[in-house]
Amino acid sequence: MSPTREADPLAQDFVTFSVEAGVLRFGEFKTKAGRLSPYFFNAGLFDDGAKLGRLAEFYARRLIASGLQFDMLFGPAYKGIALAAAVSVELARQGRNVPYAYNRKEAKDHGEGGTLVGAKLAGRVLIIDDVISAGTSVRESISMIQAAGATPSAVVIALDRQEKATDNGNDAPWSAVQFVQRQLGLDVCAIATLKDLLQYLETNQDPALGAHGARVAAYRDRYGV
Repeated sequence: MSPTREADPLAQDFVTFSVEAGVLRFGEFKTKAGRLSPYFFNAGLFDDGAKLGRLAEFYARRLIASGLQFDMLFGPAYKGIALAAAVSVELARQGRNVPYAYNRKEAKDHGEGGTLVGAKLAGRVLIIDDVISAGTSVRESISMIQAAGATPSAVVIALDRQEKATDNGNDAPWSAVQFVQRQLGLDVCAIATLKDLLQYLETNQDPALGAHGARVAAYRDRYGV
């Protein structure tokens, strides 16, 4: 199988980094939708300073290249909290200093109170997360941002699995990312996609990794959009 498009260097570097960090793994994994996936991406394993800093660099580089317009970052609890903080630091290092905020799952009834922490939500707010599984986190984030009088501008994620979402237990004709784009009206920017992962497997010189390519391609053929 040959690559279907010219490789995106940033995406290929990110996939390589994710595999080397043990964040992107191959085998057999059960997804939330009950599917048996031949790969699994666990952003919670970017779990030390060096890996989190490198991850933030990939987010910042993708955001700057995307041309998306935003005034601040919002990280939905829980994984989005560390991402928003780390990416705001990296953007500042690259000359773009923006505030960030995040939410608590449980409202605080003392001190500053409420569920929001960090900068006041204002202007164009970029939502940052690891993946979009069902769009629930994005919908909740949109509600909080709009309730604060700000405008949700876009979403940035690490990996777009490019596979069908589930609708009442059935495969939907759209992905969770497409749902956010079409139904919620927000642009979605990803550091890498399933296509990028397949290109990595197709061109990798390691036979052990290359052997996973056929299984990932078969999964894409069955569940991809």
